[in-house]
Amino acid sequence: MRIVDFEVRKECPPQLCDCERERLLHDPQADVSILRLNLTEEKRLLAHIEQIDSYAQLKKLQERLKSNLGVALQIAPGSGEVRTVRGFQIRLQEQPGLCRKTRAAIPAAVRRCLAAHPEIAFAILNENDLLGGA
Repeated sequence: MRIVDFEVRKECPPQLCDCERERLLHDPQADVSILRLNLTEEKRLLAHIEQIDSYAQLKKLQERLKSNLGVALQIAPGSGEVRTVRGFQIRLQEQPGLCRKTRAAIPAAVRRCLAAHPEIAFAILNENDLLGGA
């Protein structure tokens, strides 16, 4: 087993998660930065996401997730009409070490953030040229 210099996320119950944490820890070539996101850090991250109040802060969060944990957070309008925050496609790129619960919790926190700050949702729509340059 690989020795890491930080507290890693606890093992998920078997058959309940597909994070492949153990395989990641046993592979000496694997990037284990995602394992830094233990339960304590995940709670801090979720609280931080819900505190975001501008589109610039959301973009910075996406960059920091990519640089620190190697995870891509993708936020885009859905293929249909976007009437509520449910119309946005929010997902984390799947990768070994990323827990199933985390893949659900982070998008849910982003949805709560968008619901609390509709101006961020409008900025995402504008960035994706939903209004056709009007």
